[in-house]
Amino acid sequence: QVQVAESGGGLVQTGDSLRLSCAASGRTVSALNMAWFRQAPGKEREFVGVMRPYNSNPIYTNSVKGRFTISRDSAKNTVYLQMNNMIPEDTAIYYCAAGNGILSTIRVVTAYNYWGQGTQVKVSS
Repeated sequence: QVQVAESGGGLVQTGDSLRLSCAASGRTVSALNMAWFRQAPGKEREFVGVMRPYNSNPIYTNSVKGRFTISRDSAKNTVYLQMNNMIPEDTAIYYCAAGNGILSTIRVVTAYNYWGQGTQVKVSS
């Protein structure tokens, strides 16, 4: 059984940076699609980015490209989401998710079997 848990959320100002962590247990993060999703109030959960198995090139949604970076520390079995130059539109609950879906499904919520509890991120203007 895979378990993931996020940490690192908080309140920041526009232009600030924040790093979220996703610690996994039960399976190595290198063997899973490790994704970040976010859900703003009143909106659907949306894909942010993913680190694919045995692949060092993450895939991002367009709105975060150039500002967010996903990295993986296999020794700590942890994935990170570094968020730079943050804007109020980044305000959401951020979720870490793990799964084994094929490439065509990596942006889809239902492709992930394991989810964390979420961590709140708020960006003030």
